Amino acid sequence: MAHSKSKYADFEGLRERAVALRRAGLSRRQIRDRLHIDNNDILNRLLQGEPPPEWTKRPNAKDDLRARARELRQQGWTYHQIQAELGCSKSSVSLWVRDLPHPEPKCTPEERRARMNAGLARLRSSQDREREALKKAAAAAIGELSARELFIVGVALYWAEGAKDKPYRRTEVLNFINSDPDVIRLFLSWLDLLGVTRDRLTVRVSIHETADVASAEKFWAEVTGIDVSSFSKATLKRHNPRTVRKNTGDSYRGCLAIYVRQSADLYRRMEGAWYGIVEAVSERDLGNRT
Repeated sequence: MAHSKSKYADFEGLRERAVALRRAGLSRRQIRDRLHIDNNDILNRLLQGEPPPEWTKRPNAKDDLRARARELRQQGWTYHQIQAELGCSKSSVSLWVRDLPHPEPKCTPEERRARMNAGLARLRSSQDREREALKKAAAAAIGELSARELFIVGVALYWAEGAKDKPYRRTEVLNFINSDPDVIRLFLSWLDLLGVTRDRLTVRVSIHETADVASAEKFWAEVTGIDVSSFSKATLKRHNPRTVRKNTGDSYRGCLAIYVRQSADLYRRMEGAWYGIVEAVSERDLGNRT
């Protein structure tokens, strides 16, 4: 400790030397090494009031942005507007201009609300265009389906949506129901591939009792190309007063049920193909692990 005190006993003389070195352009580290000063507090006191040389200053790339942000704020711009203009974070804008007075509002609350709604509408429109572009690109990537591909797609679709045979209820028959017109069209294309003619089909609309049955049957006739006169009597769903229905309105067409007569062999072929798909995927997974 005595050695440390004696080392800095001539503080004023040491300060003169430190200041001279600082003004000569030396950095803090260079002065510390030159004067053998190992105490930062002492070094701070020696150099108090002496600015660092220019070459030791680190340039701040955001100085220009900060100046521009303050200029825009003084012109009445909001944080969001400044952020969008300068491409920086809102937190940086706040840090740079928070000492400036808030700009006076230049529009009424109604006008601000209208501008906000317009901005949201533009945003949603842009998002909708992006979604549609992605869907179109994905659709175009599919191209034409081979007969094998259509068969596999149809098997997977039926296994997901069609009626299946159970050990406690032997029903080896193709029986399919769905409310999506495109799904129905795909199922019919699959049946065409299997050689099933339309005269082997029993079709029936399943719909809520309060809906327009005749309109729904006409709609499904146009989807399937099957005359309404060939439809079986519609199955009507009874209304539960405790249930709030969401499938209402003119777009509600119910579901279309398609029953394929004399289709036991086709059903067995479909079920076997499904398990073949499952086994093929399982084998591939095992292969990928090795």
